Amino acid sequence: MHFPTRRMRRLRKTSQIRKILRETTLNAEDFIYPLFIKEDLEEGAGEHIDTMPGQYRYSLEDAVEEAKRLEKLGLQSVLLFGMPEEKDEMGTAAYADDGIVQQTVRRLKSETDLVVITDVCLCQYTTHGHCGIVENGEIINDESLRLLAKTALSHAEAGADIVAPSDMMDGRVEAIREMLDDGGFQDTLIMSYAAKYASSFYAPFRDAVCSAPSFGDRKTHQMNPANVEEALLEVELDLKEGADIIMIKPAMAYLDVIRAVKEEFRMPTAAYQVSGEYSMLRAGIEAEYLTTEAIYESLLSIKRAGADLIISHFVPDFLEGKLDEIC
Repeated sequence: MHFPTRRMRRLRKTSQIRKILRETTLNAEDFIYPLFIKEDLEEGAGEHIDTMPGQYRYSLEDAVEEAKRLEKLGLQSVLLFGMPEEKDEMGTAAYADDGIVQQTVRRLKSETDLVVITDVCLCQYTTHGHCGIVENGEIINDESLRLLAKTALSHAEAGADIVAPSDMMDGRVEAIREMLDDGGFQDTLIMSYAAKYASSFYAPFRDAVCSAPSFGDRKTHQMNPANVEEALLEVELDLKEGADIIMIKPAMAYLDVIRAVKEEFRMPTAAYQVSGEYSMLRAGIEAEYLTTEAIYESLLSIKRAGADLIISHFVPDFLEGKLDEIC
């Protein structure tokens, strides 16, 4: 009888052997947790996000307390999204010194040791819900850069460690880097949403932060889901403009892009497991079509593809030990 000389199953014989030979592992420091802070909420009155079961809009005080709780469990980084009490056409609350994000940054930097990252965009702050200035029904790129850079500077002045422009306006990384440097914030990092696709997986998020556009869509500035070469060019341009960390968004449907970007540039790379990915898995688990192993597997796939950092709404589940490992 012929016996194989190379028996791969020996490497999988027991869970202990599988663990010591595992090529990819998930650690607390790999994760960034998105926090939604709403300006007009009272303390203790968190709003459940129906399209994202288990996720909430927090008041300033409650957001800080949730961040502290998760920090005790090992959380290292947060990404802040603000929802102002009042909006206008120019998104002035985005760069107000007393804006909800700016206030939250100050509290977190004084009361925690977390790395504080801020989303830089205008969509949550404008009445029209678009990522830049709108004139005659068109998003005006160059005029929007000043306001985006002004927003980033206000976050840095509040103490943010990293600013993360998500608007996808051309040239915004250079504009932000220049304004940060001129303002004395040479050491503030930029994590650019470099390859951000025009994805249907964002739908629950837009409900979460009340940022759905009042007209049209975002396909003139977010990327075509069919394109990979374009993503590589977007990343290259952002790096040349001064980005320190680059991001791919969404994650699970774009693992090939994560891999291509990592192999091409060898730079710190983040991936955002977005709201639709979260809600899809939650729904499958709620219906008992899936188990929590599916969450762990999804996170593992993102890191295996090449992401150094993973932004995910599943971070509390991971830190609280609620996810079943695959081994």
